[in-house]
Amino acid sequence: MALLIEKLLGLVLVLTRISAFFLVVPVFGWLSIPVRIKVAIAFILSIFFSMAMSLPIDAVQISGVEAILLISNEAIYGLALGLIISLVFAVVKLSVRIIERQIGFAMAKVLDPLTGETTQPLSSLLEMIFIILFLNANGHHLLLSVISRSYEAFPAGSIPTTSILTNGVIQAGSAMLVASLKLAAPILAAFLLLMVILAVLARIEPEMNILFVSLPMRVGLGFLMVLIFLPFFCSYISEFAELMNKFLPL
Repeated sequence: MALLIEKLLGLVLVLTRISAFFLVVPVFGWLSIPVRIKVAIAFILSIFFSMAMSLPIDAVQISGVEAILLISNEAIYGLALGLIISLVFAVVKLSVRIIERQIGFAMAKVLDPLTGETTQPLSSLLEMIFIILFLNANGHHLLLSVISRSYEAFPAGSIPTTSILTNGVIQAGSAMLVASLKLAAPILAAFLLLMVILAVLARIEPEMNILFVSLPMRVGLGFLMVLIFLPFFCSYISEFAELMNKFLPL
């Protein structure tokens, strides 16, 4: 009976962490994936991990309140892991949105089929390309390895302190902003040069309609620079794994 209680509690704790992780992490947490598929994946992985590990606590001696607290801790840890990965994953989307504002596509809206939210067309296109390359490089295996390593570092029933979790989230958010600016920096420099050229033209030809002339030039320059620097967006996949290893509390 004690063994059954321990296995059931271990299954619930593992299922809670994995479900919270899948709730916010990219790829597995997308709205385009049916809920039944998500539940099935989470349940199968929970059974696998719960059978391959033992609880560091005595399940028989745990009261109902303590069990609820343990489940809450697992949910917080899973959400923190997923949030850190989501922040690092959002670098490409944020950098492209910075570029879109320079091009003039900020008002263009399309429906993102993955998340169900409204987004800009260029941002959605480049994010799709990044996702295809990410999955082609077995990025989903990388996400599953995060769950596996989390149980090696902190078995079910034990989680890192709140300071470690919040530190990882804050550092991941800072890294997201810095990496996004790094990816968008060359294109921003090209647009700055374009603005200088247009300002010189405005001084040389005061009668020229700079606004009318600048719109097609900004769009054309934006598409050209995106095509030139697209390989740098693709190379972010290897950097993605390094950032995850750096910020995840594992």
